[in-house]
Amino acid sequence: MKIISVLLAAAALTLGLSAHAQEGAIRKTLAERIPQLTQIDEVRSTPMQGLYEVRVGTDLFYTDATGHFLIQGELIDTEARRNLTEDRINALTALDVKTLSLDDAITIVRGKGERKLVVFEDPNCGYCKRFEKDMQKVDNVTVHLFLYPILSPDSAEKSRNIWCAKDPAAAWSDLMLRDKVPAAASCDIAALKRNLALGRKHKITGTPTLIFADNTRVPGALGTSDIEQRLAKAAAAARP
Repeated sequence: MKIISVLLAAAALTLGLSAHAQEGAIRKTLAERIPQLTQIDEVRSTPMQGLYEVRVGTDLFYTDATGHFLIQGELIDTEARRNLTEDRINALTALDVKTLSLDDAITIVRGKGERKLVVFEDPNCGYCKRFEKDMQKVDNVTVHLFLYPILSPDSAEKSRNIWCAKDPAAAWSDLMLRDKVPAAASCDIAALKRNLALGRKHKITGTPTLIFADNTRVPGALGTSDIEQRLAKAAAAARP
């Protein structure tokens, strides 16, 4: 039995070394031939035999075991009927609301505020204005609003004026609900820069982007009934 254990351990070590050498070969070949791929974050096998995933940040590519061929596209599991590339990107860009720095957000409490919602919004976003009007009908919710100025230079200016206002929540509501442009203001806007970096890291590409307490992420505006349903679902998931 001891001999068998030693042989199994040796085989596992050999496989591990082989996989490591293969990863090194793929990295070396791609870096030599494609300068944009000199900073590869991860190389790993896929469910498809002989195909390897090459990850650069949250961008995915696929290659053979030698790195001679590179594929940019989506890997589909036809039996399971799943887009494996999409699943992987979703996992890489998932945002856990418990890890967010709420000091970088404007917090708006309605009623008891027992239900939680995180939203990324741009002050020049028309869909955000529609969403904010629908949100007026939603009670018992705490909204953590992350200003996310991505639409225009004017978005950055308005976000700064809102963030630096004496009452940021009121300044935001005045703009989104009453088209009252915030007065010029200045302060430390490092939080806005962190919001932009956070959004890029997690591939938040549009506004509004909603994230519920169960980490469900919804790009785009939702109507009042949909918001209520998702808040109720997230609250139910949090119960023991």
